[in-house]
Parts: sequence; structure tokens; C-alpha cells
Amino acid sequence: QVQLVESGGGLVQAGGSLRLSCAASGGTFFYRMGWFRQAPGKEREFVATMSSGSTTYADSVKGRFTISRDNAKNTVRLQMNSLKPEGTAVYYCAASNRGTIATMASNYGYWGQGTQVTISS
Repeated sequence: QVQLVESGGGLVQAGGSLRLSCAASGGTFFYRMGWFRQAPGKEREFVATMSSGSTTYADSVKGRFTISRDNAKNTVRLQMNSLKPEGTAVYYCAASNRGTIATMASNYGYWGQGTQVTISS
């Protein structure tokens, strides 16, 4: 059974940093892995994705967040720097067997349970 398990969330002050990790298990190699987030009362939104070495970021995080992968461990990470209070949300890891870059949630078939990130002002 395929599982995505996120870790690394928590409470941090504005301007601080956090690193999220997502480990995939179940024997499936995912060509496309990414991160989305959902704040209370808002829709889930794209944050970053990586596929075949290419990366794409939401404009709101560009220059502050970095996505990376460890293919040997089937793990994706999100380094988040210069955090802002509006980034408070549940962050979800997402994965797909397809190899092209995609920023819409509907292009991902596998999801983690999410990890809470709270940024205080």
C-alpha cells in the first residue's frame, strides 16, 4: 500500500525557517512529487513541485522555498526560509507516477495526511 508521510511541521516565528520532509513507501517510484498547502477557510494551493530534475514554485514562495529529492530514499523535502504569517497552513505532500511538471492538485493521485505549519508574527 502506497503511503506518503510528512514530517517537520511546527510553530516558528516570522522570518524563521522550517524543513518539511515526505517519505513515500509502498514500492512505487514517483516521478512527480510536490507540496501544496491549505489555510483555514481557503482552497488548497500549489506551493512547489519537482519532476525529472525540473522544479516549479508558486510566485508567493519563489526565492524563499526550495524543493529537493532523494530518489534513493523516495523522499521529497521542502526547505522554507523567510517564513511569513500568511504561510500558516497545513502542508501536504503529493505524488504522481507521471513525469511532467504539474501545478494542479488534480494531477496528483497520492497525498499525505498533512503537517501543520504555524508562523507567528
